Amino acid sequence: METRLGELVAEAWPAPSTQDIGGWLLRHADGVTKRANSVLPVGEPGDVGQAVERAERFYGALGLPTVFSVDAQARPKELDRFLDGRGYELVDPTIAMETELDGPYEQGGVEIAEAPSQEWLDLWWSVDGRYDHQLPMAEKILTGVPAGYASLDGVAVGRGVLQGEWLGVYAMAVAPEARRQGLGRRVLEALLGWGREQGCDRAYLVVVARNAPARAMYEAAGFVQAGGYHYRVKNVTAG
Repeated sequence: METRLGELVAEAWPAPSTQDIGGWLLRHADGVTKRANSVLPVGEPGDVGQAVERAERFYGALGLPTVFSVDAQARPKELDRFLDGRGYELVDPTIAMETELDGPYEQGGVEIAEAPSQEWLDLWWSVDGRYDHQLPMAEKILTGVPAGYASLDGVAVGRGVLQGEWLGVYAMAVAPEARRQGLGRRVLEALLGWGREQGCDRAYLVVVARNAPARAMYEAAGFVQAGGYHYRVKNVTAG
């Protein structure tokens, strides 16, 4: 999966606007999430210094920090070292995890819909969101590709994206007052079962490395580490 990680994540979390500069994809979504507002360096852009400067001008004109999503497939291979030397900070190391969909899986009272309800959106954004006015853009990202939206008793949600043999698991959230009751695990299991019913053979997800409780839950559900990525960030005010 590691060879396709960036591609899978970009497909499942699509930026409304993308510009290709010689193999690097400049993505933006009004600053909503780093995934949708970062450079995906999947190809060789030629002179790396010139390409980075072009990306900086692009995001600077939008009033956004310049962010690169860097994994093992980032090109050129020396990009991470180059960005480090240019003053880009390494942030949010993220782990990719995967599992075979071999079940059995319990539905556990979880409902899965083709579109997110307002209740679903409000719960997810209350846990994962940043600013209230950005929810419409966040919804645009979420619904940019077909997906299943799981909900349990209005206090736990998750999103599953069908990507061929892969099921991508995203937007897992549990209301603070309902945590440590196994509700996230029930939502996860229902999504895995749904994905299997839709013809997926394997599932993957990405989780910030510092989120130990979530990682433990995923490991208990059979997920194992299978790669990862991090961001390199240069603020608007940086030189």
